[in-house]
Amino acid sequence: MTAKDSIWLSDGKNTVDASSIIDILTLCAVTGTCITILAENTEDNSLADQIKAYFDEGFGEEIHE
Repeated sequence: MTAKDSIWLSDGKNTVDASSIIDILTLCAVTGTCITILAENTEDNSLADQIKAYFDEGFGEEIHE
């Protein structure tokens, strides 16, 4: 699925393009970091929900706390 417009991720200090893995990595988001997902087009809300699910599930990685 391709976004109709830009989707952004923000940790409250930095905002990055969700389509760029390099940008996402620059957030240095560790477990527990609060990330806001911003979709510029309401048609992309389902994609934003999928991105949220990836974060919530730890991207399929086993999380050790």
